[in-house]
Amino acid sequence: MRLHKSPFRAKTLTFAAMTALISAGSALADDPAARGETPESQKGYDLSARSDRSDAGYGDSKVDARMVLRNQAGQESIRNFSFTTLEREDETVGDKSLIVFQSPRDVEGTALLSHAKILDPDDQWLFLPALKRVKRISSSNKSGAFVGSEFAFEDFTITELNKFTYAYVGEEEYGGMTVDVIERFPRYEKSGYTKQKTWVDQDIFQPRKLEFYDRKGELLKTLTLSDYRDYNGIWRAHTLSMVNAQNGKRTDLVYDTYTFKNGLDSGDFQQGILTRLR
Repeated sequence: MRLHKSPFRAKTLTFAAMTALISAGSALADDPAARGETPESQKGYDLSARSDRSDAGYGDSKVDARMVLRNQAGQESIRNFSFTTLEREDETVGDKSLIVFQSPRDVEGTALLSHAKILDPDDQWLFLPALKRVKRISSSNKSGAFVGSEFAFEDFTITELNKFTYAYVGEEEYGGMTVDVIERFPRYEKSGYTKQKTWVDQDIFQPRKLEFYDRKGELLKTLTLSDYRDYNGIWRAHTLSMVNAQNGKRTDLVYDTYTFKNGLDSGDFQQGILTRLR
C-alpha cells in the first residue's frame, strides 16, 4: 500500500517518476467501467490513477519489517517479517507479493503469497510450517484477519487501480497539508468492504489515510500512512497503522529501508516456492 504543511516538493511529478511513467506507457490502461460517467467519478478515477502511477517502473522491491499488534489494554506483541513485491506487467493484472515471517517462533516460516487480480478473485496461498502444507485462501475468506492482525487478506491486494469505481468528494486540510478526498467502491465480488475512503496529498500524490467500511456500511477500521521516504522518485510510507473502530485493536507495520530492482521475476512468486522457504 501509499502529514503540518508538507516539506516535500512542488505539486508536480518528480523527474524520475515522469520518466518511469513514460517508460511504462504501455502499462497505462484506463478501464471505462472504473472511470465512470459522472464528473465526480471521472475526477476520482483520474486522481487515483495519478497516485497509482506516480511510482510506476520500480520493477520489484524488498524490505524487512515489524508487525506490532496491540489489544484494547495496550498490550503488544511483535513479529518480524520480510516483504517482497513484483510490479505488475500492466494495469490489466496486479502485483505479486510474498510475506515471510522470521519471528517469533509461533509464526516463524509462515508465508503469504498473493497474486492480485482486477475483477477475478485474487490468488492467495498461506504456508503453515507447523502443518507443512500450503492452504489456498478462498475468495469468500478474503476479509478474514491475517495472522491475528487488523489487516485482512484482502488488504494486501487492494492497491490495483481498476478494482474500484470512484467518486471525488472534495478538498480538505489534513495534517497541515491539502488533500483530495476520494471514495472508492469495490468492483470485485466478495469484498469485505462496501466502500473505502482515501485522503491523498497534493504534493507527492500519496495516500495519507484510508477508511474501510464493512458490509453494513459502518466504519470498520482506519489506516494511516506516515514517514514517507523518497527513493529517487519512488515514495514509500514506512509506518502503516491500522486501528479497528469496532474492537479497539491496532496493528502497526513498520518498514526498514527498501531496495528496488533486485532482479526478481515471476519465478520467485510461484506457489511451489512456499515449501522451499528457509
